[in-house]
Amino acid sequence: MSNAIIVINAGSSSIKFSLFADETRQLELFLKGQIEGLRTDNAHFIARHPAGDVVGERRWTGTEAGAFDHDAATRFLMGFINTHLEGHKVEAVGHRIVHGGGDFTAPAALDAAVLDRLATFVPLAPLHQRHNLAPARSILASTPGLFQVGCFDTAFHATQPPLAQAFALPAEITDRGVRRYGFHGLSYEYIASHLGELGLDGAKVIVAHLGNGASLCAMDGGRSVASTMGFTAVEGLPMGTRCGTLDPGVLLYLMDEMHMGPRDLEKLLYQRSGLLGVSGISSDMRTLETSPEPRAKLAVDLFTYRIGREIGSLAAALGGLDALVFTAGIGEHSAGVREAVCHHAAWLGVELDGAANARPEDARPEDGATRISAPSSRVAAWIVPTDEEQMIARHTRRLLTGAT
Repeated sequence: MSNAIIVINAGSSSIKFSLFADETRQLELFLKGQIEGLRTDNAHFIARHPAGDVVGERRWTGTEAGAFDHDAATRFLMGFINTHLEGHKVEAVGHRIVHGGGDFTAPAALDAAVLDRLATFVPLAPLHQRHNLAPARSILASTPGLFQVGCFDTAFHATQPPLAQAFALPAEITDRGVRRYGFHGLSYEYIASHLGELGLDGAKVIVAHLGNGASLCAMDGGRSVASTMGFTAVEGLPMGTRCGTLDPGVLLYLMDEMHMGPRDLEKLLYQRSGLLGVSGISSDMRTLETSPEPRAKLAVDLFTYRIGREIGSLAAALGGLDALVFTAGIGEHSAGVREAVCHHAAWLGVELDGAANARPEDARPEDGATRISAPSSRVAAWIVPTDEEQMIARHTRRLLTGAT
């Protein structure tokens, strides 16, 4: 019997899980799934093997579904996993937690005291933090002896110099923790762990994590030195439904002239803007790229233009650029977005190989990384698939080994 590690990623209305077998010190995914629609009138659970075949599925509707919260969902998932271990034994659970504040700059074992401290960061990530913590609290209550680890999206960026983290605000505000934290850290850490395989040890690299949430990170020798996301995960690039960087004066205008309150602004910034807001059609890049509507094209063009501008900013923070890496859903799958971004970055020395970019699968080795820049390009361009769940499983195993 080999050991297994559960990875949990809880959002506001969903819980995703992955189950890794610890086979001869290699973490192998053998089950994954999710519950969506928590606290709605239609909750849906599905679990699959990596090949895609369905292992389990269930729906809850009406009043039953409305009462199906994070605690109930976690208990259901743990029960399901325990009956589908395929001869493995669960020895730990790793959780994705958005915010570690200034206290947690590395993965940490979770107990009641740590969870209480992490709960004080809810005001820093009100849409995510409490939901990230809910499954850990549920497991602590039901299975107190099970080792749990928190992995923080902010932790990778703790290496940024103080100037890169600072806002030009009075000390009585910044002393409360108001500074640039950066997010998507688990994705960036996974990419950083593979840069050596691409011959980019010690290189100046900008990684573009482009998905429904989107950001850029400047890395020097695999360490974060600057990022586009700051105090919250709404800053920086336009995203699926988030606006990205916005002149604060716009918020004052909306409050004074359109009488918007805090919750109205929150909904606008996080749910009604970005690709969806500009296009008026969809937050899905695939839909926008095939749409004939002018506003769909405007949304895509604005997205890539802003990426190009931010690449220039991060290249300045790095003092040069050796490579540009695309990752996450849009970054890995949209040839059009990659082409436009590389066009905007041509002045830095990025020369795209059009054929490799259009069909990266033709040149993709087993490790999944594909070079899409021309041989003569002064700055290399790559596609590197990310795997945040694998990163969480690695951290969980490392802390478990140290604890035992």
